[in-house]
Amino acid sequence: MQRKSAFSRRLPDLVTEELVAALSKKTSYEFKQLFEVVHEALKARNAASGGEEMLRLRAYEKLQNLVSRGMVKKAGKKYKGLASLSKALIPPVSASIPAAAIAK
Repeated sequence: MQRKSAFSRRLPDLVTEELVAALSKKTSYEFKQLFEVVHEALKARNAASGGEEMLRLRAYEKLQNLVSRGMVKKAGKKYKGLASLSKALIPPVSASIPAAAIAK
């Protein structure tokens, strides 16, 4: 019997929300600039915990996930949000949840 070792996909977290908010603007950022914007927004929301280096690693991982999903374009060292970026905040529909329960 195999066990599922990976976490199931949950709702987007605060880091992803702030990345999407920053990249939704028509500006392209290098990662350092993008992290500064995200870090300031998280500090304003009182949600920057766990240390700055750990937060930087989480933000980079989530940014690379958005790039691999085709929601962010990477050109050299610059990142720019694409039109599909708004879908990053919508939770996926699970097959185990009945459609009637979602519609309510």
